[in-house]
Amino acid sequence: MSSCLIELHYLPSVQYFTTLAKHNVITIERHEHFIKQSYRSRCVINTSQGPQTLIVPLSSKSNAGSNGHFKSLITEVGIDYSQKWLNNHWRSIQAAYAKAPFFEYYADALHTVLFKQYPYLYELNMSLLTLCLKWLKLEIQIQESLAYEKATPLGEIDLRNAISAKKKGLIKYEPHFKPYTQVFGNTFVNNLSIIDLIFCTGPQALTYLKEVE
Repeated sequence: MSSCLIELHYLPSVQYFTTLAKHNVITIERHEHFIKQSYRSRCVINTSQGPQTLIVPLSSKSNAGSNGHFKSLITEVGIDYSQKWLNNHWRSIQAAYAKAPFFEYYADALHTVLFKQYPYLYELNMSLLTLCLKWLKLEIQIQESLAYEKATPLGEIDLRNAISAKKKGLIKYEPHFKPYTQVFGNTFVNNLSIIDLIFCTGPQALTYLKEVE
């Protein structure tokens, strides 16, 4: 049985789920401090104009330090609903995927989770992860960390910050993604949010993930 430790992302990338699919037990890091400009609060979708980043605005009470790490624990980082980001995100998702073969099948459930207006980013991300795992029918055990540890126990792979939104060089590994049919363009855009793969391939998404090398 293989296990790994990883942080939560907002509508995680295909790479994130290829990672999960390689393990039996996933421990979610819930005792870290938030890192700005990371996938914890952003995702990338494919639009008619190319890749577009969707960012969840955070409450001003979640102050950031000079090193880019928030002073608040990830479970205490609030979402700023005074900004109209929810409507903007949903309009962008609709514009990007309304013509995808499986969008209508999954759209209502995604809308329900997004518009539940969870007060904290961690809660939103955990609910989105749970939803995506259900869609994928990916049978893995999800558990949460009990405390922050610099090193993981023997036998558990530490994948915290392995998938970075900042620089390609910070990514510890780069899978090979086979092209699948996307809504826009003749050029395949790899490693988008998992919703791109799910909306475009539906029930075949899990098979795709398991075939990524």
